[in-house]
Amino acid sequence: MLIIIIAVLVLVLAGGGAAAFLLMGKKNAEDEEGAAPARKEAPKVAPTFLPMENMVVNLADPGGDRFAQIGITVEVADAKTADQVKQYMPSIRSGVLLLVSQRTSAELLQREGKEKLAHDILREVSKPLGYTVPAKKTRKEPAADDEESEEDDRAARRKAAQNPVHRILFSSFIIQ
Repeated sequence: MLIIIIAVLVLVLAGGGAAAFLLMGKKNAEDEEGAAPARKEAPKVAPTFLPMENMVVNLADPGGDRFAQIGITVEVADAKTADQVKQYMPSIRSGVLLLVSQRTSAELLQREGKEKLAHDILREVSKPLGYTVPAKKTRKEPAADDEESEEDDRAARRKAAQNPVHRILFSSFIIQ
């Protein structure tokens, strides 16, 4: 009787082990197939995020009683660029404060106003590093027919494509 119980236990354990082996092998094969394309799509170097201290700025509203508190994070290509940006941080903060103080609360409450501000801040951060960011064209601006301005615009776009400052992110945005 004892031999039969031991034999049944061994068969159950062997069957469970075989089932676990097959399931784990199948799961690992799916992981390997799914991971290969993800590695190809992954960027070579992960971006670096450089948070700036929150800023409180008076807005250009009539009466001067409105202000904005803005938290900004700069996305750069690598740590070396982050160190370069840190060197110019006092100048960049001053430029950003001037940019925000020229806006009204009505502008900044709209998504387009925030996007334009982020683009202008990107230009301000890129300037000390020697990169230019082409002006963001609005729908109201007519297209330039002048060949020289088109050439300048193309050159600015090529230079912007090499810019290690990728984008500006708002971590907080409060208008009071």
